[in-house]
Amino acid sequence: MWRYHSELIERPVPRYTSYPPATAFREDVGADAQAQALNAVGAGTPLSLYVHIPYCQQICWYCGCNTGVAGKTHRLTAYLAALEAEISLVAKMLGGRGKLHRIAFGGGSPNAIDPIAFVRLVDRLVTIFGGGQAPDISVEIDPRAFTPEWAMTLAIAQVSRVSFGVQSFDEHIQAAIGRIQPVSMIDTCISALRARGIKAINFDLMYGLPFQTIEKLDATLDEVVRMRPSRVALFGYAHVPQMFPRQRRIDVSALPGHAERFEQAAHGHDRLVREGYVAIGFDHFALPEDPLAVAAQKGQVRRNFQGFTEDQAEVLIGFGASSISLFPDLIVQNEKNPGAYRELVGQSRLPGTRGVRRGDDDRARGAQIENLLCQLQTRLDPQMLDPQLDAMLSHFVSLGILERCGDTLKITHEGRPYARNIAAAFDRHAAAH
Repeated sequence: MWRYHSELIERPVPRYTSYPPATAFREDVGADAQAQALNAVGAGTPLSLYVHIPYCQQICWYCGCNTGVAGKTHRLTAYLAALEAEISLVAKMLGGRGKLHRIAFGGGSPNAIDPIAFVRLVDRLVTIFGGGQAPDISVEIDPRAFTPEWAMTLAIAQVSRVSFGVQSFDEHIQAAIGRIQPVSMIDTCISALRARGIKAINFDLMYGLPFQTIEKLDATLDEVVRMRPSRVALFGYAHVPQMFPRQRRIDVSALPGHAERFEQAAHGHDRLVREGYVAIGFDHFALPEDPLAVAAQKGQVRRNFQGFTEDQAEVLIGFGASSISLFPDLIVQNEKNPGAYRELVGQSRLPGTRGVRRGDDDRARGAQIENLLCQLQTRLDPQMLDPQLDAMLSHFVSLGILERCGDTLKITHEGRPYARNIAAAFDRHAAAH
């Protein structure tokens, strides 16, 4: 069992799905910088695409995503038309440059749209950006809106990986977070996918949920082990009702404290590793044969807005409201509000409204942070070492969560839950968090 260090666990730090993190994004970096970055993409550059669908059939109370109720059909139709417009605008700027490797659909719930519309969207992306190459396609799915038609649709679209938001199988917890989905529902979804040849399946789980205990987490993990998904992500629930008013429906008094959350995360890690999963970073797990576990063995795990990944592309283009695009020297986020997003692309304008330019120092620090989070080690850049950083690293060493040998920093097993705290030592934007 890991040792609990309250001064670290109780200090909020970014998840570092990018560096600089989203807290450093500025409103004076937007569409113009986005256009410059797209025009600078070289021929043959590996491309990953992310498509955001900011709608769900039902809204879960715990959710921190940019999403709303799908509601009337015309809302989805108008949004899909805006997506088409943005895709065409970006494609024109790329001019056939770039080489498509991956497409990820997230949300919200991509299966909030009509299955036929999804197939058309995939076909459009592959036709425009694919250059004849079949990309890896992953889709996040809400099991409550999953049907046999969707299983067939995903197979037709040649989707290679499906992620299910499971969170917990405990009925009491499900009722407390507004997401009722019996174990039998998930079983049916998995069986339908596997029957269609889709074997790569991810589960997203949560700890720190209302009324959650080690025993309830373990009961959920019993079912997870039985179903044997390819990957499991075990996230900590973040209760921030000031940012997401829907979370006000959750009983704050039922939430576990910091120490209980820590114990749940530690137990989940130990249980999944004991069951044969390879631990990736601080909250992902994969079966040994999964590409993510293979990448970890080779020291090739990366981190982006989808979390830990084996994707090596340096250019990630986001489509849709609130999606984020990543370029070597720029991170830019689209307008968050779907209505305002539609207006921008309806005027043939790129929808980027906030972001951050990445200079040499940012890229160097980003590499240190990514190495620590993904490989749990890095070679310290001596130019970054100042008295403050040196003192912080020495403190981590004294706690037994970091080893320092010359320029090599290595996070210990005891330090795994503190990986983000250690990485934050390299964050020059930390004062703004």
